[in-house]
Amino acid sequence: MDISSYVLLSHEQALQRRLDVTANNMANTSTVGFKREQPVVHEYVEQSGDTAVPSASATSYVLDYGAIHDTGMGAFQATGNPLDVMINGPGYLAVEAPGGGTAYTRAGFVKVLPSGDLATTGGQRLLDATGKPINVPPDQLSNLNIASDGSISGPQGVLGRLAITVFPDEAGVTPRGDGLMAASGGTILAAADTKLTSGGVEGSNVQPIVETTAMVEILRSYQSSQRLSQAMDDLRKNAIDRLGRFT
Repeated sequence: MDISSYVLLSHEQALQRRLDVTANNMANTSTVGFKREQPVVHEYVEQSGDTAVPSASATSYVLDYGAIHDTGMGAFQATGNPLDVMINGPGYLAVEAPGGGTAYTRAGFVKVLPSGDLATTGGQRLLDATGKPINVPPDQLSNLNIASDGSISGPQGVLGRLAITVFPDEAGVTPRGDGLMAASGGTILAAADTKLTSGGVEGSNVQPIVETTAMVEILRSYQSSQRLSQAMDDLRKNAIDRLGRFT
């Protein structure tokens, strides 16, 4: 292939990335705590050295840099469960990751395991600021509530506090499946900086009309790329036909 074909290929690969990201956003329109993703692309300019036409020495490609999260808040969805929480602002609930370590989530569904530990609906135990599970004694199970600073209280007082972790760079927070995120280098918010709303969860911040519009734009861009590719093919064929007349 010539350089023009490689340039078109880099563009179509970026379009494929955009399509994958947009389709994933649409699939998670109803996923609690989901943050829509946005693809990130950059221009990569390659210098090809001396050429007959000086302006043709630089070739611009589309480079796929991955995707970042839109940190905008989703709408509050009341559940009627006083243990369910929504994080108002940045941050993630810290949970025990399957297989060990710590994972993070914005999905604030909270339940009490038979062991008395607080956990997500997926069974991952919630962690406090020290990285330990929060256990509720059997005699404290009635009238549990979670305050806006993350403190969990029973009839006899405070039992612990949910750890809300923030990260300096959201680009480093990556999905690992089941609504959980992997990240490192986070900071646990102090109680005064933690803002939770109990009795509900945060809905997805995906806007279906925005994603549908993006799908249409991607389709049109791909069609334009295909037309340009066909035009270049026709140009090559005409050039070969003309050259053949002189042989």
